[in-house]
Amino acid sequence: MNLLPDNLDEDKLQWLEGLRQDLLIETSLRGQPLRFHTTWGLFSPKQIDEGSRLLLDHIEIASDQDSADLGCGYGPLGLTLARLAPQGHHCLLDKDFVAVEYSRKNARLNRLDNVEVLLSNGFDQLDGRRFGRIVSNLPAKTGKEQYYLYFYEALARLEPGGRFYVVTINGLREFIKRSFKEVFGNYSKLKQGRSYTVSLACKD
Repeated sequence: MNLLPDNLDEDKLQWLEGLRQDLLIETSLRGQPLRFHTTWGLFSPKQIDEGSRLLLDHIEIASDQDSADLGCGYGPLGLTLARLAPQGHHCLLDKDFVAVEYSRKNARLNRLDNVEVLLSNGFDQLDGRRFGRIVSNLPAKTGKEQYYLYFYEALARLEPGGRFYVVTINGLREFIKRSFKEVFGNYSKLKQGRSYTVSLACKD
């Protein structure tokens, strides 16, 4: 169904139709060649954002560990972990159905069959499974109530000894430090870059 106005000239129509086409990112993440289809309206559609790259550089994961990517977008974090841990099972979660569609598409594009992508608000569509690693590129404009829901849910979903890695804008680093100590009882700052900070909490 064409929902565009009837009075647009041909050049404008062609331009708008071009915006409907997928964007393609071909890149290397943690030494792994990966391809991603993206679209306007998803976070960082033209390139892998600096925060995600910084986070991936500081995640430790064994080849058989399971992971969850909270707020996966089109999948750069979760799909990279799926490539790094081929014997693990990797769950990508997002509350945006477009993000879920593109993560599924990108899992197929990269021939990753150890991946499950779910439309989920936080972890609410998961069963009782637990993970060795949970990762998230946390949104900058979410209320503290939502952050706390994510953090307590992540604590419940981690295996004993599991790790929760997040990247945030630097302006949130003190809040992350306080809330991780409150929720998990521990906090580590792994890296503070020019714009982003990578933080870690562990489940005892």
